[in-house]
Amino acid sequence: MTSTLQRLPDETIELTITIPWADIAQKYEQAIEETVKNAEIAGFRKGKAPRIAVEEKLDKTKIYEEVLKDLLPKAYNEATSQQKIRPVVTPKVELKEANEGKDWIVRALTCEKPAVTLGEYKKAIQDVKSAKQKKIWVPGKDEPKQEDQKDQKPTLDELLKALYEHVTIKIPGLLLEHEVNRLLSDLIDQTKKLGLTVEQYLASTNRSPESIKKEYEEQATRTLALEFALEEIADKEGIVVSDDDIETVIKTGKTDEEKKSLEGQKYYLASLLRRQKTLDFLATL
Repeated sequence: MTSTLQRLPDETIELTITIPWADIAQKYEQAIEETVKNAEIAGFRKGKAPRIAVEEKLDKTKIYEEVLKDLLPKAYNEATSQQKIRPVVTPKVELKEANEGKDWIVRALTCEKPAVTLGEYKKAIQDVKSAKQKKIWVPGKDEPKQEDQKDQKPTLDELLKALYEHVTIKIPGLLLEHEVNRLLSDLIDQTKKLGLTVEQYLASTNRSPESIKKEYEEQATRTLALEFALEEIADKEGIVVSDDDIETVIKTGKTDEEKKSLEGQKYYLASLLRRQKTLDFLATL
């Protein structure tokens, strides 16, 4: 297996992977042998039909599809290792060339975690908190309103807004596409629950497919930027989640079944807890 890498302008990575025909032929032969063992053809006992009789009834295209499914994950993993990249998204794969007797060419689009520049985010958050502090009344000035005489804590949205405005990040196009598609999929599910089509829902909210896509692209850009920014802050500030933190959450399960389910989601729980600890850190700045 050989591969080449090209970084596209939108930070998406294009891998061109060459799978040797020898590997394909070997897997194809294994697939045929397995099919012959399990073939049921009139006039023969199961698995006893001549190979030529079995092959005559086979759809070679489907066999090769199974071969590709078997070879592709390993080839992709080898390519990412060969090119020294660490993808953060499921690749978009396209078979470019697939001729018998020749190496197969596969194109895989993927991307890595984008670089994040945090900027003066701490100062920005402190400015938001200062703006919430009670105002001091100066004689001769209008007396402040009652709500201005109390210290108010900034909301989570206000803290995240301040962070987002000071973050510099270029979201890879493929990653943005994945997130927009997820939002669109959620929209389809929600409209189905309401007994509406997407078109009916958009009409009722006075929006078009173009406007909803643009809205979701902006939402996805903000969500992903904040997600990576919070990860960067957690890395820089040494924010970690301990086994005890995770066990505490698991113990909140009301039944043994819930606890077992949480036990199987330790990685996800650790991610959520780390993000919450990072948000708590921002609130203390």
